[in-house]
Formats: sequence, structure tokens, C-alpha cells
Amino acid sequence: MGEVDVHALRGVNLTLLDSEFLVLLGPSGSGKSTLLNILGGLDVPTAGRVLYRGHDLTAAEDRELTDYRRRHVGFVFQFYNLIPSLTARENVALVTDIAEHPLAPTEALDLVNLTDRLDHFPSQLSGGEQQRVAIARAIAKRPDVLLCDEPTGALDISTGIVVLEAIERINRELGTATAVITHNAAVSAIADTVITLSDGRIGSVRENDHKLRAHTLEW
Repeated sequence: MGEVDVHALRGVNLTLLDSEFLVLLGPSGSGKSTLLNILGGLDVPTAGRVLYRGHDLTAAEDRELTDYRRRHVGFVFQFYNLIPSLTARENVALVTDIAEHPLAPTEALDLVNLTDRLDHFPSQLSGGEQQRVAIARAIAKRPDVLLCDEPTGALDISTGIVVLEAIERINRELGTATAVITHNAAVSAIADTVITLSDGRIGSVRENDHKLRAHTLEW
């Protein structure tokens, strides 16, 4: 920022495994979103390395990073970013048109329990339904990695749990490596691994011996 260096992350070292459900937990400003953007190839760190199945993303050209995002990564953000003039089915089809081995839009929407909303426009959907369309869009290209940035941040508890159930199902049934960042500690109960971040550093790493299912969560 001008003449001021902002160290968003410091000495972070982690591994995301196939089929793993990882929660990155921490307050605003702890570096969660920066870390997720680096894992997704949206940002490149000023130091260190990011390896995807042995391929060094930090040495990749812009075209290679675009290809990585297109082929291997699905993104879900706090805000849904749906195109208002397209139906749920059409919003998902935007991704399937460019993917190599996509799910059919109807299949992707079925995974998030929106079969009865295929031809509804975003304005006809609740916030939770719009977020689930965004999840269906993200997973329709069969990504190896699903990265979710505060996917329940704009939702009430009951709607947020429905969204987490959708993410949980995709991780379980498709085997998609999933990383969810949140400031809500309750969400960490459904993860395989929980990493806490503070001031750009990893504070702790723990594994859940007794994972909860999303529908049992309370906050």
C-alpha cells in the first residue's frame, strides 16, 4: 500500500488432501481470503511456493494460472455473482459450456437440492437458494478443489446450514477437496481439519476425531 508493506501472510505451511474438508478459521483481517486466493491461483505470493500436484503455481504464467482455475478449481464467494437475466439452469450452464467433462446443469442443481428451481431467475430465489446455485455452478465442471469464502456470511443460521449441507454433500459424494473459510467457529465442527489463522500466521492445526453433520450445527 504505497510505501507501506502489508504482510497478509507470514510463514504459512499447509497441505490440502484429496477429498479432505478443511476449515480455515479466523477473524477479519487474519489472512483467510488472501490464503484462499493464493490457493485458487487468483493471487501469487511475493515469497514461498504453492504446489498443485507437484506443479509450481508460483512459477506459472498468467495463461497457466487461468488454465489451472478453469480446469481444477471451483470458487464460492459470500456474494452469489449470478447473472440476473439467466435462470438457475442457465447460470450453471455458463460453466458447463467451457468445462471438459462437466456435470449436466440439472445434475449439479440436484446435488444442491434445487431440482424444483431450475427455471427460476435469481430474483425469484431466496438468498440461500442463490448461494446453492452458485455452489452448483462451481462444482458443475467437476473441480478437484472447491474453495469457499464465507459462503454463509450473508445468511441466517437456518439458511446457512442448508448451504453447508450442500457443500458437505459435494465433498462426500464427489470427493472434492474442499476448503471453507469462515469467522464462525461453529462451522469448524463439520471439518476433517481445522486451521486457525491470526495476523497472517497459522495459530493451530487440529483434526476432528468426531465430525458433526451440518444439520446438527448451532450458533
